[in-house]
Amino acid sequence: MLHPLVQETRITRYRGDVPETTTDVLAVEEPLEISIVFGPAHQRTTQNLSVTMRTPGHDLELCAGFLRTEGIIAQPEHLVNVVQTGEHAVLAHLSPTLDFDPARLQRHFYTNSSCGVCGKTTVEAVKMATGALFFPEKKHIEPEIIRSLPNKMRAAQAQFQHTGGIHASGLFDDTGNFITLREDVGRHNALDKLIGCFLLKSTPIPPNSILLLSGRASFELIQKAAIAGMGTVCAIGAPSSLAVETARAVGIRLIGFLKEDRFNCYD
Repeated sequence: MLHPLVQETRITRYRGDVPETTTDVLAVEEPLEISIVFGPAHQRTTQNLSVTMRTPGHDLELCAGFLRTEGIIAQPEHLVNVVQTGEHAVLAHLSPTLDFDPARLQRHFYTNSSCGVCGKTTVEAVKMATGALFFPEKKHIEPEIIRSLPNKMRAAQAQFQHTGGIHASGLFDDTGNFITLREDVGRHNALDKLIGCFLLKSTPIPPNSILLLSGRASFELIQKAAIAGMGTVCAIGAPSSLAVETARAVGIRLIGFLKEDRFNCYD
């Protein structure tokens, strides 16, 4: 039986020059509208904040993680609750005591599944948001622990085995034990879901934990990891130049091209 978040489609597959009609499975991608209620208790305001293309599931976590990594909330108590108001809509109620000024949102958020759109475009902005050298001390992690992570995450992925087209963000402790993961057709959504998972439980992300990204490491993902307090980020794919620069600026240990027998460390 297919996973509920994948769907079948008819395709023509070519083996050499020979066509074959068959079926394939695809990850579901649908929009999610994120709205917020904010302001003092006597003057509450509702505002549409974002439309993001995501794989349905863990929508409340996605909303909470998005609010955290976009700097709208800084701690769990800033989010009173978040509710699903429709199949493709969620509404977050911010604390009446939160000093939130919508005018500081310099754009309407619109993110897509492939890359995301980041409102903070410089390394200095990330340093201001997280604190310069936020992770000055890096606990040593044995190379064999790092190399073991991809297989552990692959074993935990539910949707990848169906489509091969879903991204995952997995969290491990510093001895390589699997903690949890979240999946989405968008890299940034998978990480926001993971961050939101802890935020909604009012549980801090374990210290010295390791984040594993199933694809490449972009600036936006390093920014999100820094804001969430993840001091070690590993990626199956390549990091971008700005991702490396940002990781070095805030003290994140960044590892790329992670395979079973090798990896690159960009300290």
